[in-house]
Amino acid sequence: MTLPSSSKIIVVGGGIIGCSTAYHLAQMGQEVLLLEKAQLTSGSTWHAAGLVGQLRSNANITRLLGYSIDLYKNLEAETGLATGWKMNGGLRLACNQERWTEVKRQATTAHSFGLDMQLLTPQETQDLWPLMDIGDVVGAAFLPTDGQANPADITQALAKGARAKGAKLVEHAPVTEILTEGGKITGVRTPQGDVTCEKLVLCCGQWTRELAKTVGVTVPLVSVEHQYMVTEPFDVPSDLPTLRDPDRLTYYKEEVGGLVMGGYEPNGIPWAQNGIPDPFDFQLLESNFDHFEQLVELALPRVPALQTAGIKQLINGPESFTPDGNFILGEAPEMANVFIGAGFNAFGIASGGGAGMALAEWVANGAPPYDMWPVDIRRFGRPHGDEDWVRTRTLEAYGKHYTMAWPSEEHDSGRPCRRSPLYDTLLNSGAVFGEKLGWERPNWFAEEGEEARDIYTFERPNWHAAVGREHKAARETAVLFDQTSFAKFILKGPDAEAALSWIASNRVDKPVGSIIYTQMLNDKGGIECDLTCVRLALDEYYIVTGTGYATHDFDWIARNIPEGMNAQLVDVTSSNAVLSLFGPKAREILSACTRDDLSNEAFPFGQSRKIGIAGCPVLALRITYVGELGWELHLPVEYALTVYEAIHRAGKDHGLRNAGYRAIETLRLEKGYRAWSSDIGPDHTPDEAGLGWAVKMKSNIPFKGREAVQAQRETGKKKIMATFTCDGDVILSGRETIYRNGETCGWLSSAGYGHTLGQSIGMGYVRSDTPIDRAYVLSGEYELEVATERVPAKITLSPLFDPKMERVKA
Repeated sequence: MTLPSSSKIIVVGGGIIGCSTAYHLAQMGQEVLLLEKAQLTSGSTWHAAGLVGQLRSNANITRLLGYSIDLYKNLEAETGLATGWKMNGGLRLACNQERWTEVKRQATTAHSFGLDMQLLTPQETQDLWPLMDIGDVVGAAFLPTDGQANPADITQALAKGARAKGAKLVEHAPVTEILTEGGKITGVRTPQGDVTCEKLVLCCGQWTRELAKTVGVTVPLVSVEHQYMVTEPFDVPSDLPTLRDPDRLTYYKEEVGGLVMGGYEPNGIPWAQNGIPDPFDFQLLESNFDHFEQLVELALPRVPALQTAGIKQLINGPESFTPDGNFILGEAPEMANVFIGAGFNAFGIASGGGAGMALAEWVANGAPPYDMWPVDIRRFGRPHGDEDWVRTRTLEAYGKHYTMAWPSEEHDSGRPCRRSPLYDTLLNSGAVFGEKLGWERPNWFAEEGEEARDIYTFERPNWHAAVGREHKAARETAVLFDQTSFAKFILKGPDAEAALSWIASNRVDKPVGSIIYTQMLNDKGGIECDLTCVRLALDEYYIVTGTGYATHDFDWIARNIPEGMNAQLVDVTSSNAVLSLFGPKAREILSACTRDDLSNEAFPFGQSRKIGIAGCPVLALRITYVGELGWELHLPVEYALTVYEAIHRAGKDHGLRNAGYRAIETLRLEKGYRAWSSDIGPDHTPDEAGLGWAVKMKSNIPFKGREAVQAQRETGKKKIMATFTCDGDVILSGRETIYRNGETCGWLSSAGYGHTLGQSIGMGYVRSDTPIDRAYVLSGEYELEVATERVPAKITLSPLFDPKMERVKA
């Protein structure tokens, strides 16, 4: 095909993701051109194993995978091309009690998300998969709607469907350069000539990182060798379900009367560390039997027939993997109108249909169809620009693909990376650190005689008592948190107030010194950001948000400053340390460190002041996320240790303790404070989340999302955030199913333990197909499904711990 000189949208890459994206764009009536450097499927699609599973730990990603299955079921009828799609179900084995607990929790998650996951006995499992030995099997989960497909066939069907809807697909058209002008995308260069475009979509698999890097876009993925074995036929039933045996790190599917067996070894082998060879299209890597032997040794006891089955081929093909095991979608924060769909971690076939649909909507409409945060490219940050760091972390994620997914599990690799000035001091004080976006953050503090490391379990973990100590101190005396990892921005300029007023849903036209807690909404009224703004001057705001949202929130604010307004956004995260002092004794302790008046009259709640501590200029914010009197202290990093020591000297006789992020979590659950990305996000409006009080609807001030909020107030809400508690030693970890009057109505978005109350606490939305109100929510009888067992639960729409707000505002 002759290359056109222009196309509104160019998709680069002819694998399943690129073809799916082009298919969906064409279906939406968009002008789209797909360019493939060799032939369709010639990247990693053609050698993918083709298992299609649905369940993930996030509802929307599960929904996206379900969309893939619906698409694959109907694609052959639409295009006339076979896809090899076979809904033969999927089995997942459990071979010890801890894995069985994990599987039961996964079954509950499936029920929360509307999937029919069934728990089977060992014999029932063998009845479905007669080739296996069940000597060590405790049980299994079965998803009847899972299945398998032929990756190349699905891709060709998508390509045909895309062409039928007007898309142009050109093979043997490598993109040699991305063309820009004035920092904006203008087109691409190929050996056949230049092609202009308005939007560029990079779906180039493992080639994406290097191509995107040429225009300053970071795509953190690396290539890892991935092997699977194909046997000769030996009478394997054609309707055999796919099988995942995570305790033996292996997976299986039927293929032409034989078996495919592969897995995820703990010592994965990186590939192309110094660049992908050219050409590399339909090639495979040399089979590495020595490395694969460890998986064979695990597989043979499970499937004894493999001992005599003939081996047709050991396929070794490189695939792109990411540091957290999730794929990458969305518009690049570094350059407008450049979109990424890559890094599919060997489940690109399962994701392909849904990912292409979501990416196409993102490209065409400027937003995905629903919240895609777990795969959003903006979840990454500064460490992810370093390829060596990304490779180190990615190899750990690869090796954990089938290991136990423990609650609160932390990564070990690439650490420490980003450290607060207090890191060594806290480490010597017993801190056990977690990591987020490269930052080392104290999770809890071990005392003498306690092992200063996490020991993971589905029961009460080894840090439970330590977090309880810190929680108790926050409620009764005082605690000091190092929250230096907060993302911090300055918005400055003559139009700073006008710009922020449009982006923020709460009023920001407050006096200098005011603290504004606000959401930032999308056009559907969904919560894109949840943060704090401090008015430092008439033309300047200091904006504070969560560690993990640094890239996302900066991008959202910067993109939504109205055109023509004079306001500049600057990231100052690395400039300021943050110490948070909370608890009933916080005022006494801080007053001993400063001459400034900290009385409620001089320094009321919701205000900020510059105060002096030990020679340090401190911006003190009277605000709380734990439900106690206290201040966030923002200060230049070089003063951090000095101020930390001064506060501890003053707090020594008041019972002051160091405390970590796990105590913040238990404290905020008791207060009912929402957390973005779990309790609130782009799919939730402020009114649904119980945050309508922070929206300036009583004013006539326009803001992004106002019309959607108004419309919902007229039509009503179909979901409402509530808090649940359970008596006894019920362990909640999130995604437990909520039942109202015996019918499913939602799931827990976050959960933990309230040490003041002595109960497990969960938060989640009560959902309905029709509008509901407070009375509806409170009138029901509630249960929670916990690892497939139902337990009674109490519901409230008020904070569980609320001593009449006296400590918060005293």
